[in-house]
Amino acid sequence: MNALSFLLSLAYLGLAFLAPSPVSHLFGLAALGVTAFLRLSPTWRTLNLALLTLAFTVGLMRSGNTLGLIGLVGILVALTTLPRIPTGIRVLLALAILLLSVPMAGFANTFIFELGIQIGIYAAMALGLNVVVGMAGLLDLGYAAFFAVGAYTWAIFGSEQAKNFMQGNFPLPGEYMYLFMGIAIVTTALTGLVIGLPALRLRGDYLAIVTLGLGEVVRILANNLDHPINFTNGPQGITPVQRPPIDWFRQLMATLGVHLDRTTDYQLFFYFLVLLMIGLVVLVNVNLANSRFGRAWVAIREDEVAARSMGIPLLPTKLLAFMTGAAFSGVMGVIFAAQRTFVSPESFTLLASITILGMVILGGMGSIPGAILGAAALTILNLDVLKTFSEFVRTSLPQIPNQVDPAKYERLVFGLILVLMMIFRPEGLIPEKRHKAEMAAFPEGKQGGEA
Repeated sequence: MNALSFLLSLAYLGLAFLAPSPVSHLFGLAALGVTAFLRLSPTWRTLNLALLTLAFTVGLMRSGNTLGLIGLVGILVALTTLPRIPTGIRVLLALAILLLSVPMAGFANTFIFELGIQIGIYAAMALGLNVVVGMAGLLDLGYAAFFAVGAYTWAIFGSEQAKNFMQGNFPLPGEYMYLFMGIAIVTTALTGLVIGLPALRLRGDYLAIVTLGLGEVVRILANNLDHPINFTNGPQGITPVQRPPIDWFRQLMATLGVHLDRTTDYQLFFYFLVLLMIGLVVLVNVNLANSRFGRAWVAIREDEVAARSMGIPLLPTKLLAFMTGAAFSGVMGVIFAAQRTFVSPESFTLLASITILGMVILGGMGSIPGAILGAAALTILNLDVLKTFSEFVRTSLPQIPNQVDPAKYERLVFGLILVLMMIFRPEGLIPEKRHKAEMAAFPEGKQGGEA
């Protein structure tokens, strides 16, 4: 088995050099599956993962096909979940993929940068919602509202929109984006407090309905606050939104031997900025999970009555979780507004909230690597796989009517994924240890508090 897996990885490396194509990438994904699921020695498994990392990187650079990106995501998952891989190797390969492989592929196909940025933004928001849903057990269906508050916080003052209701030199210079990332943390946390005070007195389905309604209230306000005073420019949105100047970043890259042009400079900058934010969010998540607040959230999730009897103040503890998740979403909203240079209410619908919730459920509620994997999987599915498949169908079978275009069935595919996950793997792709133990102890889905 060791030799077979090594030969498959080596064969894919040769194909990536000589004949990069979607078929060769599928072969590489099969080789990755063999490496992940067969019983291999740690040395051979580590060697195979290193070879496959090199092969997927070369394939992405030579073909630009995003199947290679799926392979790199798969390697990151393997590094996170597979046992007996040395920690140093895990860190080294992960950094090589994030800091070298993806940027090198992005220069060959700038869509890779866009995909990486969107994965990062949604991963950070999924980690924020993971605090609310996964740790504290509070079902929030209006999470996109905090994303909207953060995005409009910078969009209004980073464009000429603010001239409509106040005096000043607008738009503010792009350097202020960094300041507004901090301001967005405060504004979205306060928004979470305002929304949470009435909502968090409820439980279960009632809480979900109220958060859904309050989330829609924020979107409708963004859609209608263009009169009598024009705050948000209504459904037309706000554009152009200022980006921060990055001359220092271009000089830094030139010093490292990387010469950027106008099509890749901001893409690479926002990709690294998003990576930095994910690192900070993960660090905060880990510290919160191991703190007394994290333990209090888990206690509330497991049994509110028992938590109250142990002296945990329910409303303040829930509010803290709600505000923490809101803050993560708000800061990513600022980055989203600057990266897109355009903000409109259509980006913050109920479907966006449900999509982020689906990322948490798919990856595993309460699981930090699970939330990131869920965000990567659904983002790639929505932005690339369904659209690529749709183009293939239209090209190969032009007689098929537009009504059966696969890209139009995004919600159907999304719903099927969630249904299948609930049936076959309700604990998620990378389950939290506690959830995994609960599902093993109660295979019928009963929780310990209900037994």
